[in-house]
This record gives sequence, structure tokens and C-alpha cells, in this order.
Amino acid sequence: MDISRYFAKEGEKIDLSQWATACDVDMDKQKVKGELLPATIAEMQDLQEKLFADNHYGVIVVLQAMDAAGKDGTVKHVFAQLNPAGVKVQSFKKPSAEELDHDYMWRINKALPGRGEIGIFNRSHYEEVVVARIHNLIKSDGMPEKLIRKDIWETRYRQICDWERYLYENGFPMVKIFLHLSKNEQKKRLIDRIVTKQKNWKFDMSDIEERQYWNRYQKVYGEVLTATSTKYAPWYIVPADDKWYTHYVVAQIVLKVLKKINPKFPKLAPEVEKQLAQFRQMLKEVDIKDLKAIKEDL
Repeated sequence: MDISRYFAKEGEKIDLSQWATACDVDMDKQKVKGELLPATIAEMQDLQEKLFADNHYGVIVVLQAMDAAGKDGTVKHVFAQLNPAGVKVQSFKKPSAEELDHDYMWRINKALPGRGEIGIFNRSHYEEVVVARIHNLIKSDGMPEKLIRKDIWETRYRQICDWERYLYENGFPMVKIFLHLSKNEQKKRLIDRIVTKQKNWKFDMSDIEERQYWNRYQKVYGEVLTATSTKYAPWYIVPADDKWYTHYVVAQIVLKVLKKINPKFPKLAPEVEKQLAQFRQMLKEVDIKDLKAIKEDL
């Protein structure tokens, strides 16, 4: 599919009210769930195996969104079938006392994947330019007061872009996905968490409290996406109202990243290849002897 429709171009001013929150193409839900998504995941599995074996690149997938947009479900439906040995999932919640004693990127750096791995960030360093801004948390995180200037957020945008470029230039490309949920759909999902017993565990009163800041979040996210979508670490604004479509688009985006890397199984040294050829011949001879023995027994 053409995922370029969800690509936030570098330098483009993002107004989230102009971006789709539901499936905006002619696609059959059952075909996507039964054929297209499984086929995409199968391609991801093949490339992930090669990425792991090649051990040169690492991939970072950032999932950022409003509450109830489906970050956990996306991780489950898109990445659960990949080899867990090569996938790291990290959720970033409220910073601990130890984390607040360090710079805001400290805990993010600790969670980075290694070469050959795919790292999935459920929320990310972008909390530090969204939530921290909306709730004015920067004054309570230990920063020296003289460094908290009027341009603090622009400074952080620059720092983040520099860091993401650094990772890219060292073999760790990052793809950032904003799951774009409508306010009405969020309301439905929050109510569902309250009335459905099997989903009660998902309910958090803070989700209701944060909802009152909806318009502010939309504005700040628009500014963040505008300032930090780059060629080396792009943002995709993916419709999140239809979960089946969200999962398919996210899978397509990650597949595109893996295809661009184009990992290969490493070539064996000539002497090792020669040894394997000898072993294959030995096994073939053993199989022939076993077959003869079976025939004689008959």
C-alpha cells in the first residue's frame, strides 16, 4: 500500500485536525486481517531474521499517541510474531527518582536496542516535550533554573533531532509513529474500559483527567511533529480509530524500513563453507548407508 499519505514531510507545518483518524482508503477489513496483514508480518519475520544474523543495524520504532489510541494492541498484533530474541519492547512511564537525577535522555539511552535488534518504544523521549510542557514539569525535574529559558522547548527539539541523527549515522535508524485517535473514539474506548470487566484493569483515572487537555495536546503534538520530522527520523501520522487498519499501516511502515536496510545473511568464510560441504557429503553418505540397511531388513 502507499503509506506516503501518512508521512510528515520535513519542514511541513502539521495541523492534526487536517489528518485522518480513521481508514481513509478503500480497503476490505476481512481481507486485511485475513490476508494482507499476515503476509506483511511474514515478510517482516524474514527480514528480521536477516537483520539479527547480519548484526550491523538496529531499528528503533517509536509509538506515541493520546491515551487509549492502541499502542499496546499495536505492539501485540504487529510485533508479537517476530523472534523475541531480537525484539525489545520498552514502555516509558512517569520518571522514577533515579531517572529524574539524570538528564531527560538518560533512561532512553539505556533502553536502546543493540545491533541486529528491533527496539519498540511505547511512549518515548517525546514525553519530555509534550507532557512535560503541558503540565510544566520541567521546573520540578532538577534542571538548573538559569537553563530553563523561554526557548527551552525549541532547544529540546534541536537536541532530540541531533540525537536521532547521531543514531541514524551509527546504524540505528528510527521511525516514529503517531497513532492519531479522534476525541470521540477515545471516549468510546475509555467507557469500554469502565463497563467491560475484562478491560477494567486498563482503566486509569489519569486518562480521564488528561482528556480535559485534549485541545492543548493536539496543538503541542502538532508543533512537535512539525519540528522533529526529518528525513533520517521521520514521523508517520497513522489513523487510529480503526484498529485493524492501524495495525496494517504500522506493519507496512516497519516493513519499509527493513526493506530499505535490506539485511543479508552473512557470507561464510571460504574455509567454513568448505567444511560444511564436506559435512553435507558425509551426511549424504550416511543416509545412503541407512537406506541400504533398511532395504536389507525388508
